[in-house]
Amino acid sequence: MKKLLFVIPFIIAVVYTSALSQVTKTGTTAAKFLSIGIGPRANAMGGAFSSVASDASALYWNPAGIALLTEHQAMFTYTNLFKDLDIKLNYLAVVLPTNGLGSFGLSVIALDYGDLPVTTEYYPEGTGETFSASSYAFALSYARSVTENFSAGITVKYVKEGIMNSSAEGIAFDVGTVFTTPFYGIKFSSIITNYGSKMQMAGEDLLIRYDADPQRNGNNETVDAYYKTEQFELPLKLQIGLSRSFQFIEGQRLTIAIDATHPNDNAEYVNVGGELSMLDDFIFLRGGYKTLFLRDSQEGLTLGVGLHYTLGVFSVGVDYAFQQYNFLGDTHSFGVLFTF
Repeated sequence: MKKLLFVIPFIIAVVYTSALSQVTKTGTTAAKFLSIGIGPRANAMGGAFSSVASDASALYWNPAGIALLTEHQAMFTYTNLFKDLDIKLNYLAVVLPTNGLGSFGLSVIALDYGDLPVTTEYYPEGTGETFSASSYAFALSYARSVTENFSAGITVKYVKEGIMNSSAEGIAFDVGTVFTTPFYGIKFSSIITNYGSKMQMAGEDLLIRYDADPQRNGNNETVDAYYKTEQFELPLKLQIGLSRSFQFIEGQRLTIAIDATHPNDNAEYVNVGGELSMLDDFIFLRGGYKTLFLRDSQEGLTLGVGLHYTLGVFSVGVDYAFQQYNFLGDTHSFGVLFTF
C-alpha cells in the first residue's frame, strides 16, 4: 500500500505531461493573477513552498498541507504589487480541522487594480473618466492524511475577472499530495493547479448595433448584437517539491526547499528557498530565489522575516516578504496568522 502511495505523484505527473502535448505560448492564459504567490512566508522563500506549506497559505500552494493541522487558523495577507503602481493583492483564509474527518478550508483571493483612466484614439492621454478592473477567486479546500506519512488535498474554486461592464468566469481545481519519505525525513510534494474550464469575456461593453445586410434597404439596420471574444485557458501548472529540515541546536531549525514548475504558459523553472527558525519558532529569517533557469526571467531574490508569539492556546504571527523584479519595481507582502 505504501509503495502505491509513493507512486501516485509520478502517475499525476505523467497524466499532466500528456495533457500538455500541445504547447501554449507565453502570455495566452486568462486569470493570470492565480499565478501570483500568496503569503509573505512562501514569497520570502522564493515560492519553494509546495512541500513546506503547513499553515493557511497551503490552501493556495498545496491543500494537502492542511491535513496535519490540529488547530483552527485564520490568515490575512496584503501584497503591494510593483513599486509606484496602485495594484493590491489580498488573501483571506480560514482552516478548520476536524477529528477524524480531515481538514476544511475556505479562501478568497482579490486583486484590485485601482482606478484606471479611460483612453481613446482621440484622447490618448485620457478623457477624464476612469474605470475599474478586478479579479477574484473563491475556493473551498479539503485535505486528509491517508497514512501517517502521506496526505492528499483538493481545492475547487470559482474564478472571476471583470473590467468595466464585462467579465469572465470559470471553475478550477487543484489536486496536491505531500509524502514524508523514509529517506532522512525528506518531504516530496506534487500538485496540479488551476485545472478547469476556459474563460471568455462577455458583457454590456461588447454590445453593438449591427446591420445584417447593409446592401439591402428596408431591413432592420439596428439589430442588437454582441462581439464574440476568444476563450482562454487558465494558468495550468504542475509543481514538484522537495524539502528537508535540520535541527543543529535546540530551539533552532533550518528548512531547505526546492520546487520545479512546469506551467502551460511559459517554460519550466525552479524556485529555491530556506527558512531559519530561532528561539523555539519565535523569530524566522527567510530567503530564496525565484524562476531559476527561466529565460528572460523578471523575478529573482526574495527575503523575509517573521515573528510568532504564543499565549496559551492562542498564537499570532506577523510576517513580511520582499521580492525583487527587474523592471516593474519591487513587491512587498505583509501577513497576519492567527492560530486558536
